[in-house]
Amino acid sequence: MTYTLLSQTQRQRVSDGVVTSLLSGCESSPRQLVLIWPQLGDFDSLEYAWWLKREAKQLQAQGIAIRAVGIGDRTSGQRFCDYTGFPPDCLFVDPTADLHQTLNLYPGLSLKLPGLSPGVNAYLNLMLMCAGIGSPGTLAEVFRGYRGDKKAPQLIGDEEIVQAPPLPPLKGSLFKLAGGRGFQRPFELATLRLRNMGEVLSHWKSYVPDSAYLTQRGATFLFNSQGELLYEHRDRAILGFAAEMSNPLSFLTDFVNNKKK
Repeated sequence: MTYTLLSQTQRQRVSDGVVTSLLSGCESSPRQLVLIWPQLGDFDSLEYAWWLKREAKQLQAQGIAIRAVGIGDRTSGQRFCDYTGFPPDCLFVDPTADLHQTLNLYPGLSLKLPGLSPGVNAYLNLMLMCAGIGSPGTLAEVFRGYRGDKKAPQLIGDEEIVQAPPLPPLKGSLFKLAGGRGFQRPFELATLRLRNMGEVLSHWKSYVPDSAYLTQRGATFLFNSQGELLYEHRDRAILGFAAEMSNPLSFLTDFVNNKKK
């Protein structure tokens, strides 16, 4: 049973370095959202955290407790939280992706060329996955970031200033020129992803202390207060952390509206 496994799993908490249960402190919450993230420097981890921050007040009002586990060490976690605003007391680290393997999550493309180290093989496999090999839907999702998506909400406020080197600082109102307001405009999501990429590449060793796990994918689990599994999504691709990437947290709607358990 997934809930039992997670409740019995202990990992290092980023906020204080204590090794404790992943679900410590949230057992009685009406809903428990447990996120198993890939490398903390991965596109998916950073983008997922962005959506959670965007919806933080609503999630809190709905009584949804969040716990996340990402691949990396405590330094990775601290850098991740500083950048994304994700609460460090809700983030745990798993340096060798043991939990991912126990949950039988998709390890990603795993070609092994003779004579290459595990880390170099992982880099090669990551590049192939970014090209869509062993990573279905990745290229389409990349293009959606440039093309825009009228089914997705507007991502950048008109007065917001986005720092995404090598681009100059961009004011959010600029994206109106690319298509209007009230939905994801062309280049809007791509700009946020460029910002994330710049952050990770600038602090690569902090985010990726061990490159052997670069291709490992994650999962999302939602439980009720009795530990019953309400929803799960197991990632099969880079930029595939949600069933509906236009609005990755849309799966919560039915549950918070009491349409489901």
